[in-house]
Amino acid sequence: MTASKEPKDSPSHSTTSGYAPDLSITAADHVHLHAVGYNESPDRGLINSYARFRSSPLDFIREVSLQFSGTGWRSFDDHVGQPEFYSGFSEDMKTRVLNNTMLVSKVRELAERRVEVEAKEGLLGVNAQKDTGIGEKDRKAKRKTQIEEALLEVSESWTDGMICKMESKSFIRGAYYLATQLLTRAYHQGVHVSSEEVLRLRTVAAEAARKKHSIIFLPCHRSHVDYVSLQIICYRLGLALPTVVAGDNLNFPVVGSFLQHAGAMWIRRSFGDDQLYITLVQAYIDTLLQCGYNLECFVEGGRSRTGKLLPPKFGILSYMLDSVASGRVEDAIICPVSTQYDKVIEVDSYISELLGQPKPKENLMDFLSSSSVLSLKLGRVDVRFHEPWSLRTFINQQRERASKLPQQIDSKEDRIRLLRTLGYKVLSEINHVSVVMPTALVGTVLLTLRGRGVGKTELIRRVEWLCDRVRAQGGRVAHFGNQPTAVVVDRALEVLGPGLVGLVPGLPEDTYYAVDRFQLSFYRNMTIHLFILQSLVSAALYSTVKRGGAPESQRMPYADLHAQVGFLSQLFRGEFIFPTEGLDSNLARTVSGLEADGVIKVTRSSSGVMEFVELSDKERETGRENFDFYCFLIWPFVEAAWLGAVSLMMLTPPLAPSPSSSSSSSKKTPRPAERWLDMKRVQDRAQLLGKTLYHQGDLSYYEAVNKETLKNSYTRFEEEGMILVAKSKNAKSPTTIRLADEWAPVRGANGIVPDGPLWRFAERISASRREGKNRRDGATVHSRVLGLVDGVGEGLWEGEGVLEGRGVGEEEEAGKSKRKARGKAKRGSMARL
Repeated sequence: MTASKEPKDSPSHSTTSGYAPDLSITAADHVHLHAVGYNESPDRGLINSYARFRSSPLDFIREVSLQFSGTGWRSFDDHVGQPEFYSGFSEDMKTRVLNNTMLVSKVRELAERRVEVEAKEGLLGVNAQKDTGIGEKDRKAKRKTQIEEALLEVSESWTDGMICKMESKSFIRGAYYLATQLLTRAYHQGVHVSSEEVLRLRTVAAEAARKKHSIIFLPCHRSHVDYVSLQIICYRLGLALPTVVAGDNLNFPVVGSFLQHAGAMWIRRSFGDDQLYITLVQAYIDTLLQCGYNLECFVEGGRSRTGKLLPPKFGILSYMLDSVASGRVEDAIICPVSTQYDKVIEVDSYISELLGQPKPKENLMDFLSSSSVLSLKLGRVDVRFHEPWSLRTFINQQRERASKLPQQIDSKEDRIRLLRTLGYKVLSEINHVSVVMPTALVGTVLLTLRGRGVGKTELIRRVEWLCDRVRAQGGRVAHFGNQPTAVVVDRALEVLGPGLVGLVPGLPEDTYYAVDRFQLSFYRNMTIHLFILQSLVSAALYSTVKRGGAPESQRMPYADLHAQVGFLSQLFRGEFIFPTEGLDSNLARTVSGLEADGVIKVTRSSSGVMEFVELSDKERETGRENFDFYCFLIWPFVEAAWLGAVSLMMLTPPLAPSPSSSSSSSKKTPRPAERWLDMKRVQDRAQLLGKTLYHQGDLSYYEAVNKETLKNSYTRFEEEGMILVAKSKNAKSPTTIRLADEWAPVRGANGIVPDGPLWRFAERISASRREGKNRRDGATVHSRVLGLVDGVGEGLWEGEGVLEGRGVGEEEEAGKSKRKARGKAKRGSMARL
């Protein structure tokens, strides 16, 4: 292992000295540590492209020969971890799962319950005249045995389709070669990791292998490339390959079998109430962890279509937690992982989905052809590993903390709290180790500047400013090395391409502009987590700044700032991950930081209490560029929340026909409280409303019609009791929605009246929206927007979209929604802010 040192007088030494060097592994069997740097040279990445047959046929043949003969590290003979590549591995795992005590008990329980049902329904073939107590008992026992055998056959079939089948090293060597060929053709600058993190991970893995503990890798999920890159890293560094928990939507012909033998375990996207399947998954997770096999699971569930982390999904995570918390598994090691890309292959399809296009069914040819993966040049992949930690220690610490709370927590609530804490802890640590890529820097700058475009000089200056701000917030910027910022910017512009960033021809200075702002927002969202507190404070202060006039009239009382920031933070609780110190502490620290940066000015009382906040003179002199930067980051989300709130007014039932109407139109109309609407139709109409408002000038950001953000808004509205949602136990029946009575607007003869709690709620969000050219005419806007709401929502109240009353199961779910909302209201909710 050799290391090259960076000269102390290097231009980048002062800004990168805190980073560990990059690790690169060359085609030979040598590992090299390089100076910190973002460089295109072919020996910089963790994985390098193989020789191409056309350009170097002899080298190509040599590399293929070495790969398939298993020479050196390629043999994967001495990997750190439990043995998994041996003949019969799959059958051994299947036997262990099917003999799992929990699964056997569940099969017996289900068989007994089924026998009792059949006995009550007279399905056991009992002859009442000849029947005796012993005969009935024997028939039940025989039938129970038959059912158990049938359930075990089903379990065996499910297990065979579920478990990963990594039992051939030859296959794995070939899969590694193929995956690396595909990956390095798409990401021509390879895969990069931190040498310090990798060396630490190897040390932890060696200790875990000694104790027979599994490492559970929990990466973020932005692309299908995520699991490919992590498997390649583990293979190349000699770590036991993890079993990857994957949805069976990817289990399509050819690819499904290939991935299963390369490490994938297939699970259903939804388990429903299938107790046998639920137990089977738990039995398999238990078996993997008891044997010390590594696991990989995406804490967000699905891929992020927006570029930022999604809230944690607790499904498969709960199985892993339960394995350790129950004592069935001694311990497991958690390792959060961040995977960042210069450009994400699937981003085009993400945009289509976010704009309301149905998600296409996964298949190999569509993936290869739509992304042109074999000929792309998408830059590089950066993978970062957080310091691993013991899941057992985490559980014990959380239980000890909970035991000191004054109120008693039952086991179910304790488990939910434990799960939530685990999920958000992992997300926070993923954010902590994430690096900001050059494309994210350029995309963020382009979307946070006023005007149509930006000159090259100004673009470079703002990228350098943003790098400094990222580091000041404790974030990481992808290593630049000795490369000038201009070179890094050129690299990012090349990767983003003319489809995202355009160049205005014929000008004395290169001037760039955002071509596709919606798609470019994916890269901007990769940085927003670093500045979310500053953005909320700026958006709250903007409600006063946008009044204009003298500086004195734009001054905001600290109490008002506190209230608006609290309102916005509650509104976006499901969108972003906030520090856990609480509103008072976070706000005070953020205001002091913005004051130190010269963005705002704070007036304090003689005792040091903050009284007023306003823009600083320095910030006004520079054209509010830093203040605007923070506002531009959050404004699309503010607009999306406003659109969500306004769209709820579509749920206002139409007026009942008057008694004097003709008999054909005077049929009895159900009371408004009884009328439920199809949730999907409502959200589709809300998206249509947003597109209309955007094109008519009442929305400034097309990103506000983002389907995922709109869904998140509706989730928050449900949590706050503004809407009631009824989910049917029948998968074929739609989820339905209606406004809570206390939030329902009044409908007059001329339409919805712009008053009431829902209107005031939307207006409070609107106070922090960006001022647009069509939003300064007050009442005219109100009437036009409400007119559009009525017009777009009219179709919801016709045809099959309206359900008058609900079934027992649905009413029960709606009741749960009401009780949940009342419980939150008692603790203080957004609705009362």
